[in-house]
Amino acid sequence: MEGGGKVCKRCKTTFDPALNTSASCRFHSAMYYELGPDDPPYDAKFYDCCGAEDPQAPGCKTLPHISYDDKDH
Repeated sequence: MEGGGKVCKRCKTTFDPALNTSASCRFHSAMYYELGPDDPPYDAKFYDCCGAEDPQAPGCKTLPHISYDDKDH
């Protein structure tokens, strides 16, 4: 995708604007949360939006890609 590709602000992948659909971008709408060393001693790692525990879990939301060039986002 030379010249026409843009980088998505949400998922950080390069996309072709001509092929951008309402479900092109898959992302998590909240941060991945990990307890710190001073937090309780149980293991709590998860995405705050959907509860997925795997940091590599596919996103739980889909929307069109949005580039850094797009306005109002």
